[in-house]
Amino acid sequence: MKAMVLPRMTNLAENKSPLELADLPVPEPNDREILVRVSVCGVCHTELDEIEGRTPPERFPIILGHQIVGRVDKKGKEVTGFQIGDRVGIGWINRACGECAFCRRGNENLCSAFKATGRDANGGYAEYTTVPGEFAYPIPEVFADGEAAPLLCAGAIGYRSLRLTGMENGDNLGLLGFGTSAHLVLKMVRRRYPLSKVFVFSRTQAERNFAIELGAFWAGEFTDEPPEKLHRAIDTTPVWQPIVEGLKNLERGGRLVINAIRKEEADKEALLKIDYARHLWLEKEIKSVANVSRQDVAEFLELAAQIPLKPEFQEYRLEEANKALVELKERKIRGAKVLKIGG
Repeated sequence: MKAMVLPRMTNLAENKSPLELADLPVPEPNDREILVRVSVCGVCHTELDEIEGRTPPERFPIILGHQIVGRVDKKGKEVTGFQIGDRVGIGWINRACGECAFCRRGNENLCSAFKATGRDANGGYAEYTTVPGEFAYPIPEVFADGEAAPLLCAGAIGYRSLRLTGMENGDNLGLLGFGTSAHLVLKMVRRRYPLSKVFVFSRTQAERNFAIELGAFWAGEFTDEPPEKLHRAIDTTPVWQPIVEGLKNLERGGRLVINAIRKEEADKEALLKIDYARHLWLEKEIKSVANVSRQDVAEFLELAAQIPLKPEFQEYRLEEANKALVELKERKIRGAKVLKIGG
């Protein structure tokens, strides 16, 4: 099978081709796994964190990719939920222990044995991949493959982030950064919270224009002061400054949720600018998001199908994975990026 493989960690600013095209054997599923013939795989900012070492893979070489849509090609003898030919999705959560206190409470995203697709197990930048049957999801018929792929991570983590904000209809929501996840959150808020206003902060004019096209009430730079205070905010950026700027725009009792697996060190000194009275006093809150649970993905797919919530996306060939990653790094984004792999 063809696959784009990451042989080692590297700096994308210096190496524009971190992935290498390889011809590998088709993997064999174990008794609890399904073999999926991959149709498409979304490109996620987390892949940049893997490549550059902020959330390093357990081993090299590794096949990245965790927003996977394809068809079941083979299944282990203990798999009961799917049949050959079923269309399925695979997300970031690849497995968890199922026995610890976090798993028993439905918070398997916090399990110490959590394993991630495309980081701890080979992912979807390939023609085939495997996953435990209980960690795959049926894809609603309303979605084409390319539409479904970004929902499996960017959509699901956006859904979890929005839920953790405590958002209520009529609240002002700030989106710090406007990539794949944020544009799906904006679409979701417009449908679920019709009395709410969404304020988008981005460093690029193209992203700000895109936000207004999708129905944002206001869009500006991170250092701009919005015309109204924010009751809730979600940060999806890889850096610290937006958090500092966002906190000062929060209303009293407001909550800022950080949707990022790691933060870059480049502007860590921005944290020194936090002033307790201005940024945190009056019961402002900061909360982080860690991974997603299977329940998040399943609930979001159902919700997205009901709306229906369909992402904007750009399509690339598997061999163009490096191009898509570099564009993501350089903030050349309009919605999601998806690799077209199979038919």
